[in-house]
Amino acid sequence: MATPNRLHSGSVALLTDFYQLTMAHGFWKAGATGKEAVFNFFFRENPFQGGFTVLCGLNAVIEYLDDFHFDDSDIQYLASLRGNNQQSLFAREFLEHLRSLRFTCDIDAIPEGTVVFPHEPLVRVQGPIVQCQLLESFLLNVMNFQTLIATKAARICQAARDEPVLEFGLRRAQGVDGALAASRAAYVGGCEGTSNVLAGKLFGIPVRGTHAHSWVMSFDEELEAFLAFARAMPNNCTLLVDTYDTLEGVRKAVDVGKWLREQGHKLAGIRLDSGDLAYLSIEARRILDAGGLHDAVIVASNDLDEHIITSLKDQGAQITSWGVGTRLVTGHDQPALGGVYKLTALRRARGPWEYKLKLSEQTQKISTPGVLQVRRYFSDDGFIADAIYDLQLGIKESCTLVHPLDFTRRKRVAPNTQYVDLQVPIYRGGQRVYTPPSLPEIREQARNELARLHPGIRRFVNPHVYPVGLEERLNDLRTKLILKARNQSG
Repeated sequence: MATPNRLHSGSVALLTDFYQLTMAHGFWKAGATGKEAVFNFFFRENPFQGGFTVLCGLNAVIEYLDDFHFDDSDIQYLASLRGNNQQSLFAREFLEHLRSLRFTCDIDAIPEGTVVFPHEPLVRVQGPIVQCQLLESFLLNVMNFQTLIATKAARICQAARDEPVLEFGLRRAQGVDGALAASRAAYVGGCEGTSNVLAGKLFGIPVRGTHAHSWVMSFDEELEAFLAFARAMPNNCTLLVDTYDTLEGVRKAVDVGKWLREQGHKLAGIRLDSGDLAYLSIEARRILDAGGLHDAVIVASNDLDEHIITSLKDQGAQITSWGVGTRLVTGHDQPALGGVYKLTALRRARGPWEYKLKLSEQTQKISTPGVLQVRRYFSDDGFIADAIYDLQLGIKESCTLVHPLDFTRRKRVAPNTQYVDLQVPIYRGGQRVYTPPSLPEIREQARNELARLHPGIRRFVNPHVYPVGLEERLNDLRTKLILKARNQSG
């Protein structure tokens, strides 16, 4: 799993925002550590102006929580911090409280690889408010980024129309942790392999790669370079042909392919990394076929994304494998998912829940109160709609969904419609009750989920909006709390 635990020795509990610790200290000082809270992680808009999102990153959160603790070096560092009066910022007794703190929350979450939509509670954390608060920053860091990249990968793979997509983004990724997380998320989203060898080792992702322009340039002749590489790697020989004259490079690759065939091997293919990829791939295919290398693939790279791949397809490009780097691992046209983590209910000593709601002048930023779950309705033809409901209020067999931002937009779900509740138990009392699926299983889950979406939701331009709504009684509760809060603030 792509967490800092794999790369950093010792505890990573301090991988959090400072205000989480100042609030924790405040709760402790106020004697409020016994308060039980519910927080929900969700996002407000699909990334890339798209119609869907592929959830990713939960397994990394699980690995973090399985070993959650503050070690001696964490406590020593926090003890060294000073306030503006040069006195210790945190009370010694509070730091001892952190030293002995162990995770005891309940967590329910939608599994990785599930297709999800705006406003849905993806992860629900319930437990002591200090622990819930301390989890926020790490959860958002991991799941926002991996979900963003998995979604980008799914879009790119969709544009490639089931042809192999390889993730080549290591050198342009946002640091070491970002590179590993991106490789993992891209595989979940549908990529078939990565150039990142450490990601291959840690996650079991197939590794792919050939040679660089520097290999060709280090020889006196391009053909000499190709033959040397073929001798060194006869069972992994894909030749980069655009160091000098691209089509001449293809012709030399054909000569090498014929030589490999005489040795009992075959040329896997060629790679194009610059120029007019549509034209060059068409001409390269003609040259390869004329040389009898009909099964040699043509790999393309060079700042590709779903839009460029779609354009190349429309131009009749003869590319059969796609190497995508920078625009995939950086989420090129959207730098962050924008997921948030909001307090939605609070209680004392196992008493009744008090619903909590964040008010805002911006309608889309008003939160939804409750102990929330998502119910997905479906038929044999695919997904129909999702209902967000409160576990305390329940949900009727036949219900009406109300759009979170527009109460006039409603959808009625007929009785006896098939459904599944998406959140599943992950932790109970801090003990894990969930066995994470393997990475290939998560990848297959994402593939199956995407196949059950209407094509109009998957399209890139003006996608159809998948129906997601609040269960009617939850919507009424939310409206009541909004009006109450506005009257109090007025």
